[in-house]
Amino acid sequence: MLTHIQIAAAKPAEKPFKLHDDKGLHLLVRPNGSKLWRMRYRFLDKQKELHIGPWPQIGIAEARTRRDEARARIAAGTDPAVEKKRARIAAKFAAANTFKEVAEEWLLKCEREGLASVTLDKIRWLLAKAYPVIGSLPISQITPHEALAVLRKVEATGRYESARRMRSVLSRVFRYGVATIRCDKDVAADLRGAIATPKVKHFAAITAPAEVGALLRAIDGYTGQAVTRMAMRLSPHVLLRPGELRQAEWSDIDVERAIWSIPATRMKMRRPHRVPLSRQVLGMIEELREITGHRQHMFPCMGKPRKAMSENAVNQGLRRLGYTTNEMTAHGFRAMAATLLNETGQWNPDAIERQLAHMDTNQVRRAYARGEYWDERVIMMQHWSDHLDQLRDGGKVLRPDFGKRRTG
Repeated sequence: MLTHIQIAAAKPAEKPFKLHDDKGLHLLVRPNGSKLWRMRYRFLDKQKELHIGPWPQIGIAEARTRRDEARARIAAGTDPAVEKKRARIAAKFAAANTFKEVAEEWLLKCEREGLASVTLDKIRWLLAKAYPVIGSLPISQITPHEALAVLRKVEATGRYESARRMRSVLSRVFRYGVATIRCDKDVAADLRGAIATPKVKHFAAITAPAEVGALLRAIDGYTGQAVTRMAMRLSPHVLLRPGELRQAEWSDIDVERAIWSIPATRMKMRRPHRVPLSRQVLGMIEELREITGHRQHMFPCMGKPRKAMSENAVNQGLRRLGYTTNEMTAHGFRAMAATLLNETGQWNPDAIERQLAHMDTNQVRRAYARGEYWDERVIMMQHWSDHLDQLRDGGKVLRPDFGKRRTG
């Protein structure tokens, strides 16, 4: 059994040596003079060593107490070295435990996993509204009432959909906090139904054939930025979501095969998507190539050529043409096509849905409906472009006056 005098008198040597106490406890004396408590033990027939801590910070009595506690855990079937390692990892995570710190860490994870930059920006916008209320609070101590205060703040502005999305984002941050041992529960999960349910609002779209023709003629007469005009001209023909269109890159286009291929990372549903290119679309693409073909993006941002076109460029172009948000939106081109294509009764509804890159919500049906209806889609998209030309040619090209809606 070691004494305080023996430990204090022990001088360092060229090599580390041990001063043995009892029941596996010993003191390791290093050449630099440091003295460290260690305990040797067997667990699952393997010889192991537990690091207890330095002397004199940990005296003889405390070292023996910790040894006895460790031996009790071993007897109960727990490895004290593994337990200590887990506690150290938990302490490391707990050191960065405010809601903001956990949220920023989760955002980095989402970015590494390839979440779309537009989605990340929207999440950051929502979190920026949450930080003043709960950002500095330890995530483990945030109550449902405090999380609700964040939602109420957004709800009070009348942005019910933003409040709904905020609850979802908060929930994902809390779930990440649970997974990384910073909190025990997703308190935002309890808030479902606590805020006003947003009314389902469909994107405004023009679907009457005569008005579609008038819109196409107005777009042909657009006198704003050439890139915006080309985006508006292509939008009704390719049925892509606005974000998928504006982030398009020249490497996506295969002119020889007449296919526009979009990788999963840039698709809403995270599935690769292909668009058959009609003769009209191929012609427009060659026009656009003269303008932006030397860039990465087909629709680069004005003033920032290495970035994609602004999220609202097409909508702003429609506003310049005199169309209000209640009449036509960038998303509305998809609704326009879906409505008119379905009304013909000529095309398989599933082929239309595939071209819109919609995912069947019925999992069983989706498992069996694996076909892409590619051949039908090729014919359909050429027919659709031909039909749009017919509608457009129903009248002369209009020159907008940037304030009055065109009716034909």
